[in-house]
Amino acid sequence: MSDIVIQLLPHILAALIYGALGFHFWNTRWREGENQRVACPMLPWERSIIALALLIHGAGLYDALFAEIGMRFSFSFALSLMMWLAVLIYWLESFMARMEGMQPMVLPLAALCAALPVAFPNVHLVAHANQTGFRLHFLAAMLAYSLLTLSALHAIFMGFTENALHKRSLNRSLASLPPLLVMETLLFRMLLIGFILLTIAVGSGVFFSEELFGKPLSLDHKTIFAFVSWGIFAILLIGRHAWGWRGKRALRWTLTGFAMLILAYVGSRFVAEVILGRI
Repeated sequence: MSDIVIQLLPHILAALIYGALGFHFWNTRWREGENQRVACPMLPWERSIIALALLIHGAGLYDALFAEIGMRFSFSFALSLMMWLAVLIYWLESFMARMEGMQPMVLPLAALCAALPVAFPNVHLVAHANQTGFRLHFLAAMLAYSLLTLSALHAIFMGFTENALHKRSLNRSLASLPPLLVMETLLFRMLLIGFILLTIAVGSGVFFSEELFGKPLSLDHKTIFAFVSWGIFAILLIGRHAWGWRGKRALRWTLTGFAMLILAYVGSRFVAEVILGRI
């Protein structure tokens, strides 16, 4: 029992730090008040605390997923790893682009996902995890999930900002954010990179299924949802390039594609592990 608590301690600690940071950023960036910093860039100590949370969270994930008997995984660890990568990408991207304002959205979600392995600690061994091809497929898939998660959150934030702009109800924090066109450029840059990674993950799964998973490709619900998600993001990027799609249309397509992507693996594993009790 004590070993289990020790193993889960990094996840609990990371969740608490993410949650505290999320509240801090909401209190200092979003909440209207005299001490509001008006979309202030992240301060050095704030970046350092996020980096500390990433180190703790990453160490906990590595210890839980990689054991002597092989790689272990589950829907809860998939979401936790996905948000760890999302926060890492967001943290790195914030050095190069203005991403102020999204912290109160990203960090509470990271706190929730970091705590999921505590509530759902059961894992299953992953077959063929030692193969180089599988590792590349897995890395591409998780990076795609993470970037497209950030894209979905970014799209929601843009929709919220655009709606406030149309209603002329911008508070000081939102009014000082980068122009919507700049935020939109960043969104489609993340979508494009995420789509390329998703293409690599889906393509490797299709053409090298037997080598990666030890069985031919089967059209199960996971594969169908992955294809649908890929198609939605492809149409969105074509629509952007050919017809200049933006605003609410881009938001709807982004969120629909993301929902299909989540259902492709996490949803299917949640049903199998939690509802049906299969590990």
